[in-house]
Amino acid sequence: MRFLLALLLLLPVSTVMRAQLYEARTGSVNFERRERDAVKVEIEASANWTRDFWQSWLKDTYNIKLKGDGVFGVGKKDNLTAKQVPMSNVTGKLLDLYSTIIAPSDTVSELSVWAATGPDAFLAASTSEFSALRTMVQSFGAAARLKAYREQIVESEKELAAASKDKDKLEKERLSLASNTKSNLEKIEDLHKQNADNKLKSAEDSVKLLDNARLLELRQAQLERRRARLTNLDRK
Repeated sequence: MRFLLALLLLLPVSTVMRAQLYEARTGSVNFERRERDAVKVEIEASANWTRDFWQSWLKDTYNIKLKGDGVFGVGKKDNLTAKQVPMSNVTGKLLDLYSTIIAPSDTVSELSVWAATGPDAFLAASTSEFSALRTMVQSFGAAARLKAYREQIVESEKELAAASKDKDKLEKERLSLASNTKSNLEKIEDLHKQNADNKLKSAEDSVKLLDNARLLELRQAQLERRRARLTNLDRK
């Protein structure tokens, strides 16, 4: 009863956490020793997956190339930045765009995005530019959800195909074993029959052997009598 009550209490929390995924919300980050207003979104994926998709999505959608990955992964930084980038679809101003990705759990990553119009001129949550930034991050969340679901479908299809292949293999092995077992049983039945025939013939041969022994004894006695008779004739 206590376990059931505890489970029921946990369900709303789990539902709320699930609802927060892919939904942009206002938060803050500590950057350059100060708290900055930021837009955050949680993605059901690893931090590396979100980092890679965030960069490719920005480049494809806004032609914005983020820096911070270093060269072939060497010199990789926590923060991804793009200085003085035009974001015509978001705002008419040039912005310095900042972002970072962390992993609150093994299955969820969190993207934080903030921006500035110049040195120490970071966007506040109350500005229209920040609202545009939130819209951009929300669009990314929706795109990430679609991409994640598509990849999950592809993975499920691969797993289904693998399971189907294993099923066919197991069925083939089962049929082979069944056929082999049937063949072995038939061989065993033949051997049982052969053994029965051998036992019967052995019994018949034993009887014949006794008859032969008696006949041999009779023939031996007959031979001895004839030899004795011949010996007697020779003496006369």
